[in-house]
Amino acid sequence: MPIYEYRCDKCGKEFEVFQGITEAPVKTCRFCQGPVKRLISVTTFHLKGTGWYVTDYGGKKAPAAESAREEKASPEGTVTDKGESSPAAGEPE
Repeated sequence: MPIYEYRCDKCGKEFEVFQGITEAPVKTCRFCQGPVKRLISVTTFHLKGTGWYVTDYGGKKAPAAESAREEKASPEGTVTDKGESSPAAGEPE
């Protein structure tokens, strides 16, 4: 059974009520009988274990085969941090 939170417009007190989903919302404060509004609560729902996007797919890095292809496709000379090209293997400096 869900727990709903309410705040009184008159006295400002907040309180919780165990209610079924199909039950009518509370209309008056249990302390001062003033009008109340239902609050939106923070959920405690967590995705744990396997079978969820977050654990199985989210944030995965590229497979090793793709990384190896990228390295082979790069040119012979590489650029250093200073913006200078370093010679390829076997070339004089």
